[in-house]
Amino acid sequence: MSDGSGDAFDGEILDLVVPSTLDAIRVDRLLAMLTGLSRSVAAEVLASGTVTLNDKVVVKPSTSVEAGQRLIAVLPAPASGVVEADPTVLVDVVVDDPDFAVVNKAPGQVVHPGAGHREGTLVAGLLALFPQMRELSTEGICDPLRPGIVHRLDKGTSGVLVVAKSREGFSNLSAQLAERLMERTYLGMVEGHVVEERGVVDAPLGRSTRTPTMMAVRGDGRAARTGYEVLARIDKPHAMTLLRLQLDTGRTHQIRVHLATIGHPVVNDPRYGHRRERRLAEDRFFLHSTTLAFAHPRTDEWHSTSVALPDDLRSLVPDGVRL
Repeated sequence: MSDGSGDAFDGEILDLVVPSTLDAIRVDRLLAMLTGLSRSVAAEVLASGTVTLNDKVVVKPSTSVEAGQRLIAVLPAPASGVVEADPTVLVDVVVDDPDFAVVNKAPGQVVHPGAGHREGTLVAGLLALFPQMRELSTEGICDPLRPGIVHRLDKGTSGVLVVAKSREGFSNLSAQLAERLMERTYLGMVEGHVVEERGVVDAPLGRSTRTPTMMAVRGDGRAARTGYEVLARIDKPHAMTLLRLQLDTGRTHQIRVHLATIGHPVVNDPRYGHRRERRLAEDRFFLHSTTLAFAHPRTDEWHSTSVALPDDLRSLVPDGVRL
């Protein structure tokens, strides 16, 4: 289940700028080198139309890449595998319950293994802290690469997410998410001044037919609703608006696509906007999961957890703005 900020597609996403050391190499060989896929599987990925070079779909395996081109590919998710526990991965545990843990994901941290991100994931750190989470995959409840993962946050998004530590926790929390009972609130800074004080973007989302690695508003897409409220309009260093965002649904890239659709992309979003705010890291955009609320899996008591805006994003908010 997506969190609405930037989940994986049906498969994993590889996104990189071709380095000079790989200039003029065949694209099928490049995919194989970077992902461990066989050349034949790489050719199948190309034939599916889910590989782009500088936003143009490429299907011929013999196509040569050029240094500086941006390669994006939707890859098949690994069929099997085991995540090794890694105690060196820092995990900020906000709430520790026998059935679940609420963690504050750091920006730049990848939740679970995928294309180009096999080591150092949040899951590896969680398994070191809570080895019982592995039982959820060995018992066939979860994907072995995603034990206990109820929902995910994109690499460039920070903030709270919940992971399950027991069978009861996983089943109950997954059901709450699917039934839209879990409340998810984000803070986001967008380009330009949003005129309305509050509103709802209600537009179905599906995979873009032009760029398969992106999502787009489509009439035949899945229902998606994002509520927003203006917290502050900012003039310097350029026109921006700080929003409080509420997810009614959680589609892949939902918040980012919806805000870009109304003409206000998330600040520093390289995929649906542009990199402009140089005070943020290259892969970091201004989106933070600030509050997560749900019913306790066993007691049904309402449980709400909030985390403050991290320093890198707080630096873009003028003094005096109440969050």
